[in-house]
Amino acid sequence: MSFTMTMSMFLFTTLVLSLFQIPSAHLINFRSPNLYPESLSWDPTAQHLIVGSLRHPTLLSVSDAGVINTLVSDNSIPTNSSFLGITVDVVHNRILAVVHPRSQPSNCALAAYNLHSPHHRLFLTTLHDAASTNSASGANDVTVDYSGNAFVTNSASNFIWKVDLEGKASILSKSNIFTKTPVPDSPYSACGLNGIAYSSQGYLLVSQSNTGNLYKVDSTDGTARKIELNRELNAPDGIAIRSDGVLLVVSQYKLYFIKSSNSWSDGVVYDEIVLDTGRFPTSVTVGAEDRVYVLYGNVNEGMMGNSQRDEFSILKLRLEDESGDDAIWLYVLIGFGFAYFLVWRFQLFTNMDKKIA
Repeated sequence: MSFTMTMSMFLFTTLVLSLFQIPSAHLINFRSPNLYPESLSWDPTAQHLIVGSLRHPTLLSVSDAGVINTLVSDNSIPTNSSFLGITVDVVHNRILAVVHPRSQPSNCALAAYNLHSPHHRLFLTTLHDAASTNSASGANDVTVDYSGNAFVTNSASNFIWKVDLEGKASILSKSNIFTKTPVPDSPYSACGLNGIAYSSQGYLLVSQSNTGNLYKVDSTDGTARKIELNRELNAPDGIAIRSDGVLLVVSQYKLYFIKSSNSWSDGVVYDEIVLDTGRFPTSVTVGAEDRVYVLYGNVNEGMMGNSQRDEFSILKLRLEDESGDDAIWLYVLIGFGFAYFLVWRFQLFTNMDKKIA
C-alpha cells in the first residue's frame, strides 16, 4: 500500500471520528465546610464562578483550578439563611442573591451586593405575596435584564416578582398557565416555577419542576405561554442561555440542550448529557467561550440539618465540535482528506492503466 493511500485512509478515519466528538469534561473540586451551594453564576469581569450557600448567607468565588475566595459573608442576615438563586449583573456591577431564612421561610428577600471589592450590600428587599403585603415563601431563582430589573421565581405559589434597579419589588406575572396539573409522582411535586433566564430579545424563559414545562414570559407585561417541546423534560431546575441562543436546562438527572427557530413558540431537545445524580445537580451557567458549568452542590444532603460535608464539585463542559475554531479545523480536515482521496484515486487509475498497457 502506497504512502499516499495510507495517508488518505488515515485522514478519512480521523474525519469520521471527528464527526462524533465527545464533549471534553472535567470536575472542578473545591472545599468549604458545609457550604452546600444551590446556584452558581459566571463573573466575566474576574473570569471566575460565584456560588451561594444553602447553610450560610455567604457568596464564594471559585476559579477553574478550584481556588475559592469569600466575597460576601453578610452578618446582618440571620446566620441560618440560605443564598439560593444568584446572578451577576455586569452592566450595573452587582451580584443579586435570593435570600431564604430557614427559621422564617416566609421572609424571603432579594439582596444586591457590589460585584467588586469591597462587596457592600446595596439593598435588601423583602418579597411580598402576590395577593397581599405579607411576606412570601418560595423565592427561588433570579435573572436580570440590561436595565437592572431583576426577576425572581416563586416556586411555592407559581408567580414571578420584578425588582427594579432601586430595589422596589412588584409582581410581574401570576399567569393562570403556571397552575397546570403537575406530573404524577414527580420528585419535585412541591416545587413549581424554578429556573429563570433573561433573553436579549426582551422575554424570560422559565422552567417549572413539577410539570416539566418551559414558559416564555414577556418581561414587560408578564404575559406567559407554554413552550411546546418535542419531548418531556424530567424535573427541570436551573437554566441558562448560551450566546448562540441554545437553552441549557439542568435536572437532577440530565443536562438538556434545547433550540428554537421561532423565538420559543416551540423548541427541540437536540442533545442531552447524563449527570451524576448522587451529587444532585441543581444549576447551570455559561462561562467564557460558551463553556458550560453544572453545579454539584449535594443540596439534597444539605437540607438534612445533621449532615456534614466540605467538598463540592462543578462539572465543566466544552462541546468541541460547536466551537468556531474547531469547526474551521474540521472544514480544513475535510478539504485535506478530500484532496488526498483524489490523489490516491488518480494514482490508482494511473497504475491500472500501466498494468493494462
